[in-house]
Amino acid sequence: MFTGIIEELGIVAAIDRRDDSAVITIDAKELVDDLGLGGSLAVNGVCLTSVRDEASSPPDGAPSESPGAFTAEVQGPFTAEVMGETLRLTGLGALRTGDRVNLERCTPASGRFDGHVVQGHVDGCGELLSRDDFDEWSILRIGIPNSLAPYTATKGSIALNGVSLTLTAVSEPSETSAWVEVGLIPATLTHTTFGDLAPGDPVNVEVDVLAKYTARLLSFHTEVTAPAEPAASATSATSATSATSAETTTLFNSTDSSTRQGADNA
Repeated sequence: MFTGIIEELGIVAAIDRRDDSAVITIDAKELVDDLGLGGSLAVNGVCLTSVRDEASSPPDGAPSESPGAFTAEVQGPFTAEVMGETLRLTGLGALRTGDRVNLERCTPASGRFDGHVVQGHVDGCGELLSRDDFDEWSILRIGIPNSLAPYTATKGSIALNGVSLTLTAVSEPSETSAWVEVGLIPATLTHTTFGDLAPGDPVNVEVDVLAKYTARLLSFHTEVTAPAEPAASATSATSATSATSAETTTLFNSTDSSTRQGADNA
């Protein structure tokens, strides 16, 4: 789990693109000094797993977009295998050697919780639509997949490229294209990749997990059944219970307004 508080800006040192996957190596500086095999690192909001530690050698014989990138100059290498689905559904597929990326280690149990609950499971890829840069802050509007709009709310939380942010405005349900807006202070622009972000650039979007679970719970319909009347025998009791259950289920699941009104007043 993460909190969306970026700890370091890393640099993509090498990308080994394969048939339907890629191996990405990032210069993460001292942030991954103690990150061993299997450790987690959020890269632009995507939780990736380390496949080698700092002392390991680079992949042999694999073509790279940056020949010779595996040198002593890469002080803190982090290497992860990224499958095709992740490359297609997030902005990681658009990364190039030399790009800067937001990095965050997973949250220790004893750590401070300064952002919000971020899983590192990107829900979709958005796009920076516009930015207004003022002297003391900036406003960024990001287009998001329409399917994610119900999980957004003004003053609610969102993770964009792994950064925990508060939404200052969201699109109305009647609009054909969904978007969100965030306001960024100079410190955020300096210490994350948002300072470099230009209109058209991809943005990884992870909506608030609490909103997702709430929507999931509400998608299930709970059947309400009335207690059965006492019966003289076990057989008649069972029949009465079955009949009452079936009748009540029909009553509460009915789409007829008059039938539903009767259920609501029962």
